[in-house]
Amino acid sequence: MITTLLQALLALLLLMPIQPLWAAPVEWIEVPATQEGQQWWDSGSLRLNRRGELTVLSRFTPAAGEDGEQRPGELYVMAIDCGTSRFRDLQVNGLPRLKQEWEIAADDALIGSVIHEVCSAARERGLA
Repeated sequence: MITTLLQALLALLLLMPIQPLWAAPVEWIEVPATQEGQQWWDSGSLRLNRRGELTVLSRFTPAAGEDGEQRPGELYVMAIDCGTSRFRDLQVNGLPRLKQEWEIAADDALIGSVIHEVCSAARERGLA
């Protein structure tokens, strides 16, 4: 009986039409580097999530250490509040960050630049 059900399920899956998934093209935009490192944001990922928050994929690569060794970078999905210039990380390297509090960029010039550029692009697209 179970074998018959599995065969029927497999047959249905094989007969279902496959719809292609379309991903937006990645367009990394670098903000001015600082002594902390480099940061980019992906113009193709700019959108409003289900909660109505502006989100964007960003990439950070820290500056080389004192020994000259390059440290690994990280990918972030950030939510940005353009009205208050705050942000919060929803994901880091693909792992969800649950219940993150909103933060201000403070003295972090890289994040401040990302917020400024992302909010300008969002206004141009009618998202903010």
